Amino acid sequence: MGDDDSRTKLLRKLKPYVYMVCLQFGYAGMYTISAATLKHGMNHYVLVVYRNLTALVVIAPFALWFERNKRPKITPLIFLKIVALVVLEPVMDQNFYYMGTKLTNASFSAAFYNILPAITFMLAILLRMEKINITRRRSQAKVIGTAITVAGAILMILYKGPNVEFKEHARHGSAEAVAAATGGGTNWLKGTSMLFVSCISWSLFFIVQSNTLQSYPAELTLTALICGLGVLLSGAVAVVMERGSFEPWKIGWDMRLFTAVYSGIVCSGVAYYVQGIVMKERGPVFVTAFNPLCMIITAFMGTIILAEEITLGRIIGAVIIVIGLYALIWGKSNDHLASSPPDRTRNGALKELPLVTSETTGATQPVFAAATSLIHIPAAKYP
Repeated sequence: MGDDDSRTKLLRKLKPYVYMVCLQFGYAGMYTISAATLKHGMNHYVLVVYRNLTALVVIAPFALWFERNKRPKITPLIFLKIVALVVLEPVMDQNFYYMGTKLTNASFSAAFYNILPAITFMLAILLRMEKINITRRRSQAKVIGTAITVAGAILMILYKGPNVEFKEHARHGSAEAVAAATGGGTNWLKGTSMLFVSCISWSLFFIVQSNTLQSYPAELTLTALICGLGVLLSGAVAVVMERGSFEPWKIGWDMRLFTAVYSGIVCSGVAYYVQGIVMKERGPVFVTAFNPLCMIITAFMGTIILAEEITLGRIIGAVIIVIGLYALIWGKSNDHLASSPPDRTRNGALKELPLVTSETTGATQPVFAAATSLIHIPAAKYP
């Protein structure tokens, strides 16, 4: 019995880590195939619409069935939060990410996104979702790790250095890939700026999603609503930006369709839902802390599939970002334990037993009042 309990606790503890690692493989695939599709002429405004439409079609039936009895009422405040989520993620984050990736490349985008946990952490401090006590080592690690992460990102932008070739055939890659990796002037800086805006939007999305789930704890329904409204808003943006032209909307049974379907199912539908589950337990900073794994996978896939060049400056910057990132993770490692509710404490802790006070009226049966009293009973100790 004890072994079963310990095994169950271990699996419960590992589950958030397994979820987030699997998502990084999914994101790496999206980074790679979307970079290839965009460089071959796919319109990124249209891709966002098709991506969210696919996610809606897949997620909506599950939301209607599994959450039919637990779906909370949507108040005006909750609706405003959902609209904010739609503007931050499907409209801003996805469009700016695709524009930035088109002007740089997949591996640089994945590496640059490692600043996401640091941005999320800083925004959480500003919004008072994170507490800092500078006299404690873990708080110091959070601050220092954030500073190191930002320094690594700046190094990636300002210093490129020579190309690092992992494969002999890399030098024969496409001219676009080589030009994107080696420099880039105006386009490279413009792409980096767009990726930075995308990072801020995604960080704010995580924070607002974490807050929304507290008052609307229906992950599948929330995901379906984000994708559904995302189709409408991103569709309006696409129509305006393309001036009503129908040509960009035409796709066939090719890589463009696969990119939209894959991104919609894995990176919008499944990712929103899984991130919501993990975020309720561990918070938004934990969810963003696994990006270095995605960077490694994307760099490998980009070199093999897209023949992308990797520069020395990008490698050094990525290593610095990872060091700072895991200092931040170490500082946050016990945060979820500090916020655990009292009824989850172990032997020796106080447990609360709710008692209902009864009132006798003129009726034959007693009526139970709404007031409750709490009696604290120490956990039993056995020899």
